[in-house]
Amino acid sequence: MTRLRTFTSPDGQTLAYHTLGEGRPTLLLHGFMASTALNWTGPGLTAKIAAMGRQVIGLDFRGHGASAPHNVHAAFPPDVLAMDVEALLSHLGLGDVDMVGYSMGARTAVRLLVRGFRPGKLVMGGMGDTGATTIGSRMTFFEDCLLNGERSAYPIAAKRMADMLAAQGLSPLSMLKVLTSQVPVDPSALRAIETPILIINGQDDEDNGSPEGLAKLFGHAEAKRVKGDHMTAVGDPALGDLIWDFLGRG
Repeated sequence: MTRLRTFTSPDGQTLAYHTLGEGRPTLLLHGFMASTALNWTGPGLTAKIAAMGRQVIGLDFRGHGASAPHNVHAAFPPDVLAMDVEALLSHLGLGDVDMVGYSMGARTAVRLLVRGFRPGKLVMGGMGDTGATTIGSRMTFFEDCLLNGERSAYPIAAKRMADMLAAQGLSPLSMLKVLTSQVPVDPSALRAIETPILIINGQDDEDNGSPEGLAKLFGHAEAKRVKGDHMTAVGDPALGDLIWDFLGRG
């Protein structure tokens, strides 16, 4: 069972993180409108990685998961998710970690790379070239659904989002703040990054662009596919097997 802990961000926000196991630290970053529990612990990935002889650290981003009750009225300045990760690593006194991010967590990992952080290894799931570098169409889609609900251009998706927020007790306002905190990435800044990177998407997941195209932006990245789409691929056991194999190399 994971252990829940908290720390204070530089702007005074209480943020929650979960830990399991001992050994090389491996930081897990979840997706938008999700949490450590939903993306990692529920599908069994937290336990699978800990079983490798690793200490797993799962941050609940501000506005999400166990951090949500503390941050409803908090400010979300530009790039705040990456800054919160940096603050957690500083709080824990960690400089050498491996990192696994899904969707928004993967995009945050890219921001961390651009800001100068270098994990030993990085796994990104549910991410592609446009999602990692731009903030336009994907953000517009989410904003439309959150603000306009069933009157949006995507009423089915809007209903699904509303159900997800209600089930987790999340604030639509916090989710909008997350979206507006996003900043773009210059693709040319990624070529010189030498971190070994594995990108894993569902076979039917192009929500954030092409994972193969994203791999080409880096110097040492590979892309693989598992079954499913953006919502379901994280539950495919093959995703966990690929993470296990990649983190275990060397």
